[in-house]
Amino acid sequence: MTLTPGSTQSAPVPTPTPVHWKLVVDCADPHAQAGFWGAALAYTVEDHSALVERLLDIGAVPDELTVEVDGRRAWRDLAAVRHPGDPYEEESGTGLGRRLLFQRVPEQKTGKNRLHLDLHPGPDLRTSEVERLTELGARVLREVQEMGGEWVVMADPEGNEFCVH
Repeated sequence: MTLTPGSTQSAPVPTPTPVHWKLVVDCADPHAQAGFWGAALAYTVEDHSALVERLLDIGAVPDELTVEVDGRRAWRDLAAVRHPGDPYEEESGTGLGRRLLFQRVPEQKTGKNRLHLDLHPGPDLRTSEVERLTELGARVLREVQEMGGEWVVMADPEGNEFCVH
């Protein structure tokens, strides 16, 4: 580009890189929640046992920060699920794409979620999906029929609301 006298050129504004994120859910039992949501979404429950064992072996973390889950060492207060098609770090078992992280907190849920998941199982599958989720431990809170559509508001085993469209 040639500049003529009196003209100016602005530096190009860089395009932001998409931010890697995870949805973190406070809960009382992270491993039960990971089991429920792993089954509900057909996601993979992350296996962090290699990382946990390595950190225990070198004395970087105390044993009381871990528990045994399904015959393997896991973090006591954290569990996660990830989309099975997304990449993950083999050394730690941590997902690098779509994932939900469940963290233990001492307080109980006291109000309505400010953020929730909407599940879209596909055309004509809402009823069977609600039945399947109920069998996994969810419960129906209400059925909604509005001009914009129909869905079922449900709660997971710890009372966190989500919708099935």
